Amino acid sequence: MSQVVEANSLVTLHYRISLPSGQPLISTFNATPATLQLGAGEMLPAMEKLLIGLTPGTHHVFELEAEEAFGPHRPELIERVKREHMPDEEIEPMSIMEFTAPDGSRYSGLVREIDDQWALIDFNHPLAGKAIRFEAQIIGVS
Repeated sequence: MSQVVEANSLVTLHYRISLPSGQPLISTFNATPATLQLGAGEMLPAMEKLLIGLTPGTHHVFELEAEEAFGPHRPELIERVKREHMPDEEIEPMSIMEFTAPDGSRYSGLVREIDDQWALIDFNHPLAGKAIRFEAQIIGVS
């Protein structure tokens, strides 16, 4: 069993992602720790890189600028969609909808505005354009 996190390690850890203000967004500290396979796309690559070289029993806090975290907010990912191309159901502004692309892949978008004819959908990651704080407590490495 390796005692140092490597690029392909299976890592058990507690982690917290919060805004620089301290507002928590995701946290496992009051729940079961997460076990993640690095390199498998289970965690943002920039966060995985920060874990490499850490050892069990250590606790680290990292500050990531928006470009390092979920990237900049890209205006070209905000699209106006005809209401007739959306599900025939009640849709609330500021709700998340799932869409299926022509190739069958699925993706989510935030409904920013909606009326009888159009919806304004933001396909940016909800944390795009935001700096974040990433806190990790390494429990085990294998």
